[in-house]
Amino acid sequence: MRIVSESQLSAVVSAAAARPRVVVSGNHATPHHVLGVLDKAVAEYRLFALNAQPGIPDRDGVVLETPFVGPGMRGRKMLRYFPSRLSLVPHLLQQSLPPDIVLIHTSTPVDGCVSLGTEVNILPAAIEATRARGGLVIAQLNPRMPYTHGDGVLPCDEVDYAIEVDEPLTSPAPRAIGEVSQAIAERVAALVPAGATLQMGIGAVPDAVLAALTGRQGLAVWSEMFSDGVLGLDRAGALDPDTPITASFVFGSPELYSWVDRNPRVRLLRTEKTNDPGLIARRPRLVSINSALQVDLYAQANASRVHGVIYSGFGGQTDFVVGALHSPGGRAIVALPSWHPKADVSTVVPRLTGPVTSFQHSYLVSEQGTATIWGHDAGEQAQQIIDHVAHPRVRDELAEAGRGLGFPLRPPA
Repeated sequence: MRIVSESQLSAVVSAAAARPRVVVSGNHATPHHVLGVLDKAVAEYRLFALNAQPGIPDRDGVVLETPFVGPGMRGRKMLRYFPSRLSLVPHLLQQSLPPDIVLIHTSTPVDGCVSLGTEVNILPAAIEATRARGGLVIAQLNPRMPYTHGDGVLPCDEVDYAIEVDEPLTSPAPRAIGEVSQAIAERVAALVPAGATLQMGIGAVPDAVLAALTGRQGLAVWSEMFSDGVLGLDRAGALDPDTPITASFVFGSPELYSWVDRNPRVRLLRTEKTNDPGLIARRPRLVSINSALQVDLYAQANASRVHGVIYSGFGGQTDFVVGALHSPGGRAIVALPSWHPKADVSTVVPRLTGPVTSFQHSYLVSEQGTATIWGHDAGEQAQQIIDHVAHPRVRDELAEAGRGLGFPLRPPA
């Protein structure tokens, strides 16, 4: 690894392949300084990132590529969306979308290695694919980036060039948990068995679910990501101290970042492992907790599109739903409010009009109640969704529409 100035790095990347494909750390670990240098030096390139946040380049000459659309790419005219389960994204990079340059945000060196810190995810696969074809791996070294154990530990000689920065990491804005989210969380927490292994995302409902589980013991975490709620579980003594906390990336407060720094109990692994349905299924009582934008009477969930336009993507939801269903004692839960307050519409519809993100769940949960899906015939599934998940304002019209779809429905409860 050669540490260079920004002007030296500019000369290096400007001499790289014409119109290179650049893979960059996404989520909340984007190396903005390195990316800014490249953006000024390279007139045209393809930028590949997962869940890109605001602040990435947005200009002519930059084609945005992703299998999971974040707010930094959402609605952009130069966006190319590649539908893919997250567990399969490394194959995209190794086969269809080979990278020429990988930009990473790392810790400072420790014993000849750097760590990818808060985001491992697809980056090891991207680095391997780039090095296999003679491309460049460029790091932004930051003393504020925690050193995490697992697949993100990278020997310094695997990095070609690096620049040094000192900047705080991004943290989520604090937000209160509303009544609807709290009600959903209490219903979801009631479905979590003793000794469960948890998978959850970020947001008000996951945070509230984890807060509701602080009185438990013997819980474990195998998740795509985690935030401060897991730290709360650990401090409450709810986690099994002998089971590693396993994920692929972390997003939370500075306190969380300090906690994961060189913490031997935390393992951040590459996506091919955390999101492999076969490995997920080996975890006992794996409870997958995901959200959706809409569900329909066929118990299908849309977590990807709004009015037919891509909003996010499959992400890891499909991976974890399948893995949880095959886990001994596992459960796949999709939780959502029954009503969308901004759009003023029901989140339960007769039939999805666009692509389905996931299906065949164990339970669907809203603040109205819980629908047990697995083990019931299609008619009873639809009945439970109307009676227990849908908002009372739309239950009659959903029942009427459901009968038109061929479901033998009773009058709503």
